[in-house]
Order: sequence, then C-alpha cells, then structure tokens
Amino acid sequence: MFDAYCYEKQLKDMTAKLNNIWRILEGKSILVTGATGLIGSAVVDLLCFARKAHLADVEVYAASRSLIKLQQRFKVWEDLCFLEYEAVHRPQWNRKFDCIIHCAGNAHPAEFGKHPVETVMEGIEGIYYLLDYVKRTGSRSRTLYVSSSEVYGIRDSGCGEWYSEEDFGRVDFLKARACYPSAKRTAETLCASFVQEYGLDVVIARPGHIYGPNVTDSDSRAFAQFFRDVMADRDIVMKSEGNQLRSYCYVLDCASALLTILSFGETGKAYNVSNKESVVTIRQLAEEIAKQSGRSIVNVKPTDLEERSRNFMELSALNAKSLEALGWCGHYDLQAGVRATLEALRR
Repeated sequence: MFDAYCYEKQLKDMTAKLNNIWRILEGKSILVTGATGLIGSAVVDLLCFARKAHLADVEVYAASRSLIKLQQRFKVWEDLCFLEYEAVHRPQWNRKFDCIIHCAGNAHPAEFGKHPVETVMEGIEGIYYLLDYVKRTGSRSRTLYVSSSEVYGIRDSGCGEWYSEEDFGRVDFLKARACYPSAKRTAETLCASFVQEYGLDVVIARPGHIYGPNVTDSDSRAFAQFFRDVMADRDIVMKSEGNQLRSYCYVLDCASALLTILSFGETGKAYNVSNKESVVTIRQLAEEIAKQSGRSIVNVKPTDLEERSRNFMELSALNAKSLEALGWCGHYDLQAGVRATLEALRR
C-alpha cells in the first residue's frame, strides 16, 4: 500500500484546481465501476476528498467484484457506498445514478495472454449491461465509458503523427491479443448505438498509458514492473528495446481528465486523455525512474507469454486538443509524475 499522507497531499492539490467541476457535480450521485483499479480508485479518491474538503456535496458509489477489496482500499473515506459488481452480469441495483463512470475491465497484458475470451466478454458485456440498466430504469444518467488508446490500432509505417480522435489503424483480429482493442472498439460502437437508438447521454474517454502509486500488485504493465523493481532495490528490467512512443499520464491527471469529460464533454463524442508534457518512449520512462531512484536498467528476453501479450503499437501518442478545449491541462509532467509516484511508494 502506498503512503496515505503523501498521496492525500496530492489529492488536496488536485481538488483545489477543479472548482469548476465541483460546481457541476454538486449534489449528484456518482457510480464508479472498477473502483479498486488504477484509474477507478483515483477517481473515487478525488470525489471523496472533494466531499471531505466541502468542495462538493456528492454521493459516491464504488463498485467492484470484491467487497473486501473495496473496504480495504477505501477504509479512510467515510460515507462511501460499496456495491458488489460483476461486469458480465446484469446489475441488480435498485436505484438510479446521476452519473456513471465505467472503469471496469481487464487492463493489463498478463490477463490478455491468459484470458483473452474473458477480456473480450467483460469488455463488451460490461458496458452493454450498464447502458441497458440506464435504459430500463428510465434514468437520465450521464455515462462516461473509459476506453483505451489501443482502439487506434497500428498505422502504416512512416506515419509519425500523434493520434487524433478521428484516426484509426489496423488491428489483427485473428490474433488473440486483439481481445483488448477489439472489445474496446465494439464497446465504443455500443455507446454510439445507445445514443442514437435510445437517446442515452454517453461520452467516451480514451486514456493513454496511465501510471501512479495506487497500482495493484497484480498489474503486469511495464511501468508497474519498473516501479516494483526499484522499490525492491532491484535494477529495472526491460524486456524490449523500449523504443515505442507512448502517451504517459499520471493517474491524478487522468482522473481529473475523466471528471472534466464527464462534466463538459459532448454526448456521443470521444476524447483522448494525454499529457503533452509526458509523451515519451518506454525506455525514457524507465530512464527517468532509474535516474530518480539511483538504479540501472538491464535487458532481459521476454517469455513467450509476455511476447504474445505485449502491445504491438510502436506509436500510441495521443493528441489531446479536444480535451484541452474543455479546459483541462496536465499538472504532472514526466519528472513530476515519477517523483510523485516514488514519494508515495517510498514513505
């Protein structure tokens, strides 16, 4: 578990920057699915801190498949409602929510390699059942679907421009690794279909590569392994040359971006989540972590499972001008984000 005091100071600084959002969300009930995950937990933390600091009177519901994990993760917050939630089952709740932020789903490579079928079904059924729940209950809920930069696929070689929301590349859907981007693409189409056919209020976020101290122990993404290495006094192990260009974003910047999209985003539209001051290669991220922790980098050959599970996009840098037009900006560049993560983990 990361240091609560250091992380709470970061929450205090971030919530103070979001006064326009707290005015929009005042008095609303907000459901966050996947609440114990990297992104979902940070969203819950921001909402709960805003309530604690009397910045917004919000009613927060945290949903996850494990009530025990919810209780352990959020024991510092009072008046937080816990809901048992399984993405592949129809919700059995007996209430309407003003806002829903859907963060649930497999999101790290080991799961894609071991459970591609479950990754596909959870990705598609999760958003379908939620939107159908909104439709059946006659709710006016605004729903934010958290998608992924992987929907863009792989561009033809030689094209180095950052992805805008209108761009798309190739996904080899006959490879099991396509389970994740294919499910995300289908889920986005479901969102657009519910908007058109049933008039639901749905907006989409496409985060890049998010990192932070509240990562779970089972997360197999490269950044998580890098931080685990240095916290265990080991050198950073890299299993590729690390030349892939990524849109990295500190988790509290991502959470503030989601709340911005929820509050001001246009129905039926998708928004990239990317800090333009933190678009670097995987190796540059590893080098920054190594520099700040006094460690070195060693290269190791990946296992067959790791090779099958990795993201094959050489470039997944995102243009976030649409998000910035809503008034959002990132507050943690690469150095600041790595420093904030290490400080919270070290203490």
